[in-house]
Parts: sequence; structure tokens; C-alpha cells
Amino acid sequence: MGMPRLLSDDTGLWQLVTRDVVPLRLRPPVSIRRAPVAALKLPQPAQPKAPPVRLKAPVALPPLDQRNAGVDRATAERVKRGRYPVEARLDLHGLTQAEAHTALAHFVVRSRNIGRRCVLVITGHGRITGGILKAAVPRWLGETDLRPHLLAVTPAQPRDGGTAALYLLLRRLPREA
Repeated sequence: MGMPRLLSDDTGLWQLVTRDVVPLRLRPPVSIRRAPVAALKLPQPAQPKAPPVRLKAPVALPPLDQRNAGVDRATAERVKRGRYPVEARLDLHGLTQAEAHTALAHFVVRSRNIGRRCVLVITGHGRITGGILKAAVPRWLGETDLRPHLLAVTPAQPRDGGTAALYLLLRRLPREA
């Protein structure tokens, strides 16, 4: 495979980009037809018309193992150690963020509505992307739509996925009078 042929507009840009590049040893330099750099028209950055809006810093969620406020210590330890029976699993591998967010919300609400107490959400490590879902799921669980359904969130034990999965302890539904 050779280098693709550059169009005349691309040649000047290529020269500008590669002007400081040093060839690797044992490789002959590639010669490119030189176009005058002055003829190159680069887009000018847009000037801001108003000062940037400063947003409030995002509210930091407590670490996962500190999200056990509504649970006694013994129950929190049982969940954390994986000794609470996992009644359902949701594997988010291969889903986009939008698909995963929707699936997570439906899974949590449905699981609570049918009376499940402990469920497992598998996010994966994200070898290629660096764990986008692994970082997003705890954030989503802290949102106002999902937070009321949860009592505790803690990383799973290695046998259940380790840091690539989370145990969720769901609140019981209120008893009907």
C-alpha cells in the first residue's frame, strides 16, 4: 500500500503538517510535490462574541461503597461481599450509551416492580474505549429518576465481574394499605 495521492488543496496542508517530521531510520524519504505554503487557505478560528458561560461544577457523587445510607451495616456488608442472592443480571456489553442508559433505567424499575432486591449490572472494562459505560453507569444511578429505587450500589465480587460490574440493592415497594 502506497501513500494516497494528494489533491492540490491537500498538498499545502500536508506540507504544513509534516514540516517538522523527521523520517525514521532505514526508510527513504517520501517526496511530495511542493506547493507554496502562502497559497494555503486555513480557516480562521471564530472569535467569541460573548464571554463563556460558567457552569456550576457538577455535584460529585459519593464513592460507590458509601452509597449505602439507607441500609444497616450487616446488609451493606452482605451486598458488598456478594452474599446477597443476585436475582437478575443486565449485561450492557456492546450497547451504545443511549441504549445502555435506557436499558439500565428499564431494568432497575422493572426489577423493583416485580419485587427483586439484589441485581447485577455488568458494564465491562472497556478495553478499547477506556470504560465509557463503566464510568457512566454510576453517574446514571445517581440521577433523580433512578436514585429513589436504590438502597445500595457497590462493585461486584470478582466471580460476578469485579470492577466491571455493580451490585444494586433495590428498595422494597411500599406496602399497600
